[in-house]
Amino acid sequence: MSTTRPAPHHSPRATGHVVDDETTGVPSFEASGGDWSEIAEEAARLGEERIVVNMGPQHPSTHGVLRLMLEIDGETVTEARAGIGYLHTGIEKNMEFRTWTQGVTFCTRMDYVAPLFQEAAYCLAVEKLLGITDDVPERANVIRVLLMELNRITSHLVCVATGGNELGATTIMTVGFTAREELLKIFELITGLRMNHAFIRPGGVAQDVPAGGIEATREALTNVEHYLRQLEDLMLANPILQLRLKGVGHLNLAGAMALGVTGPILRSTGLPYDVRKTAPYCGYETYDFDVPTSDEPDAWGRLVLRLEEMYQSIKIARQALDRLEKNPGPVMVEDKKIAWPAQLAIGSDGMGNSLAHIKEIMGTSMEALIHHFKLVTEGFRVPAGQVWQTVEHPRGELGVHLVSDGGTRPYRAHFRDPSFNNLQATSIMCEGGQVADVVVAVASIDPVLGGVDR
Repeated sequence: MSTTRPAPHHSPRATGHVVDDETTGVPSFEASGGDWSEIAEEAARLGEERIVVNMGPQHPSTHGVLRLMLEIDGETVTEARAGIGYLHTGIEKNMEFRTWTQGVTFCTRMDYVAPLFQEAAYCLAVEKLLGITDDVPERANVIRVLLMELNRITSHLVCVATGGNELGATTIMTVGFTAREELLKIFELITGLRMNHAFIRPGGVAQDVPAGGIEATREALTNVEHYLRQLEDLMLANPILQLRLKGVGHLNLAGAMALGVTGPILRSTGLPYDVRKTAPYCGYETYDFDVPTSDEPDAWGRLVLRLEEMYQSIKIARQALDRLEKNPGPVMVEDKKIAWPAQLAIGSDGMGNSLAHIKEIMGTSMEALIHHFKLVTEGFRVPAGQVWQTVEHPRGELGVHLVSDGGTRPYRAHFRDPSFNNLQATSIMCEGGQVADVVVAVASIDPVLGGVDR
């Protein structure tokens, strides 16, 4: 960890804290595994009151790719800046060089804690461009809703569990991750993968829920409810946790609106804005659920709010399971020029096409073989135009802007990731508070840098 005074005024503000200019004679303090008190004493001896430090990473989703630059006076944070861009993977640019269906495998890796929401938003946008929104089978939409709500629970569990661990409450983490594991097993059962599924496809989903999947999901939800009650017992009456969270990371409604902050942070200010209610998709308007809000726009209010949202997601998921039991049907559009991959069925190796389909295209129908080959290698064409689609992501409003020039690949794909906008609140949440409160504030924002640096 290194500390330095700001560089001369002609340096850019964002880098002025971190650029060394030896010609100015500004004192520089460097610590490498030593005692912080010695640094503070030396700074006091020289009359240096302002110290700039790099803090973190302390949150698992920042893992070295979020740089928090704090200017501190004693233990008080006088200025806070978030530095991003260290992870940039060029996902949006890469999508321009792949077919529309292959784009799913890229966007699912953005926010790796909630991959199914990026898949759903992207596919809904592609379907709008194709004009097939109403042709997507009902069962496919129900499966999408089920997976998204299960994913909302797993995402909030990561937020709550890691937030507890960052404050020294390891038991909160172990209970939270044990609950999350119940649902990751369901993801693996249905999609074949625990994360980065690429399961939601333009026109529907890759395959139906396997035999025994509905029963296994019901059992998992019951187990998750049991763990949620444990978390409530551990957290909500805990005086230490209340002292650490209440009044910390405060952001009122005016501040959230000005910064474009959405999701649980916005709803903690009392505004019940949820895309599932304001602009329903995938049939959300037919489900019975509430949008929880809070009158405590701080870290504590967001914790309680996320717990309540998990119960609402369980309620929606159970309604989806009821519909899957009662209404069998296809899970992909009938148009064979769009449905890809054709006749998918999970084999003994965990992936691949059905043996009957392989037999047909390899030994019976040359036309089917040609169509399959062109659909997989070249992809389908999407009419020229542009579209905007939003969904309610666990961290807020996720938007997708797609542009097509009439080809088999996106001309442009751009995502409005909620973590990117929400991170703007770091400064206003941290400045004026204690250094220790920065950990709490960042945990309550719940950023995932894969979505920020997409």
